[in-house]
Amino acid sequence: MALSPALVPARLDEVRSRMAEAARRAGRNPGGITLLGVSKTFPAETVQAFLAAGLTDFGENYIQEARAKTAQLAGLEPAPRWHFIGHLQTNKAKYVAGVFTALHSLDSLELAEELNRRLTTMGQTMDVYVQVNVAGETTKSGLAPEALPSFLKALERCPALKPWGLMTMPPYDPDPEVARPHFMALRRLRDQYAPDLPGLSMGMSGDFQVAIEEGATIIRVGTALFGTR
Repeated sequence: MALSPALVPARLDEVRSRMAEAARRAGRNPGGITLLGVSKTFPAETVQAFLAAGLTDFGENYIQEARAKTAQLAGLEPAPRWHFIGHLQTNKAKYVAGVFTALHSLDSLELAEELNRRLTTMGQTMDVYVQVNVAGETTKSGLAPEALPSFLKALERCPALKPWGLMTMPPYDPDPEVARPHFMALRRLRDQYAPDLPGLSMGMSGDFQVAIEEGATIIRVGTALFGTR
């Protein structure tokens, strides 16, 4: 169900207030943390209402839905910044290149090479976050932590891709503290293998405050902004 436009500013302010609280607890500047609204399954009108309220970054998971929504909202000023956050098959890379500002789920060299080829042809670049399966869940995508150094080295052959950081999705648990060790692990991997990359894409509606305390630079928030799907 779409959120009433009248409720959008208050919902956005509430999430930003919670972000600021978490940042203060961690001694961080809230301005260094990006709020990414996960707008999957919600209509273009809802995105437009949040854009008017000041949210600029939106995340989509499903290619077909994302193609329709980005086309419907093309030409807006200010323009939304679109992030693709779902698993992306290599044969769907053509639908992401040139449309999305960033990809949060890069997890294979084959996908990286295909995106690089298409972006190079278009004369464009894309920010990418490398997805790491910190918890080792067989049901989730992402690199094994030990594969990260060689993968980052291989990305140097893909100049159209701009590595911005790492991403992870911890196992679901209603207690946000359960996610903390996974966020800590991602930060340590970044610090060890990619200290020059500033980004940590981690934290969702139920645990984004813990993620901020552990160093998240961009949080992917759906339900807390848009309501239940």
